[in-house]
Amino acid sequence: MFYALLKTIHVLSVLAWVGGMLFAHFFLRPSVASLEPAVRLTLMRNVLGRFFSAVLWLGSAAIVTGVVMMGMGQKLSSMGGGHAMPMSWMVMALLGILMFAIFGHIRFVLFKRLRVAVDQSDWASGGGALNSIRQWVSVNLAIGIAIIVIVFVMPTI
Repeated sequence: MFYALLKTIHVLSVLAWVGGMLFAHFFLRPSVASLEPAVRLTLMRNVLGRFFSAVLWLGSAAIVTGVVMMGMGQKLSSMGGGHAMPMSWMVMALLGILMFAIFGHIRFVLFKRLRVAVDQSDWASGGGALNSIRQWVSVNLAIGIAIIVIVFVMPTI
């Protein structure tokens, strides 16, 4: 029962994080592209600020639940429980940690630049910061989708 709860929290956290990136990248960003820079950048600062606060919790929950589940699996295996951890879990863990590190750069470096630029009405710098955020979110989205494919399409590797 505890394992099922951890797995549910883990999967829901990943779905919300990856789904949020997908929404922002393919639906929100193109929809606000026609707005004036002051409006667009202020809106994106506000939306991304809320999303990044949530991702801090979601990513942390995914990592903690993943580590605990892997630990439970390792303990069963070492006790002769017949549970061998698939290689896909290790790949998922490493790529998940990479995603969280990239998110840290997005949240604490690039988003700070966006926030400062918007607060100072420096729309050119804000646009540059938002473009950098877009590029790194694209990388994280690709990694997140790769993890999903690896875990669900090739679960036994």
